[in-house]
Amino acid sequence: MFNDIGALELVTIVILAILVFGPDKLPKVIQDVTGFIRKVRAFSDSAKQDIRSELGPEFKDFEFEDLNPKTFIRKQLTENEDLKEIRTSFDLRKELNDVTDAVNNPEPDPAPASPSGAAAAGADLLKKPAAPASEQRVRFDADAT
Repeated sequence: MFNDIGALELVTIVILAILVFGPDKLPKVIQDVTGFIRKVRAFSDSAKQDIRSELGPEFKDFEFEDLNPKTFIRKQLTENEDLKEIRTSFDLRKELNDVTDAVNNPEPDPAPASPSGAAAAGADLLKKPAAPASEQRVRFDADAT
C-alpha cells in the first residue's frame, strides 16, 4: 500500500503527527488508526468471501485484482495459447535485421524480365528514376489546360 513512500516522506509524516497530536496523544491515535485499518480489511475480506460464495464454484479462482483492465489484459495475453504460439514463432530481431540489410544493401537485386515480377520482387525506392528520352516525353500545352 505504501510502497512508494521514501524515508524523507516518512520522517516528515512522523514529525507532522507529533506536531498535530502531540507526544501524549500520539500512541492512542496510532492505536485507533491501526484498529480502523483492521476493521476495514476484515470487512473487505468478508465482502469478497460473500461475493465468491454467491458467484458459485466456477468462480472460485476469481480475484478482484483481475477487474483492473491492465491486469485483465496482461492475464489474457499471457494465458492464451494461440498468442503464445504466435509470439514464439515471430522473431522480431531477425525481421529487423532483414529490413536493415535490405535498406543498407548497396547492390541492387537482379531485375526479373517481366514487369509483374519486378513489382513482386520489390522495387528500389531509393533510386531516382532515369530521365525519359526526348522522344518519350509528353508534350505539354500550357494553353490547353
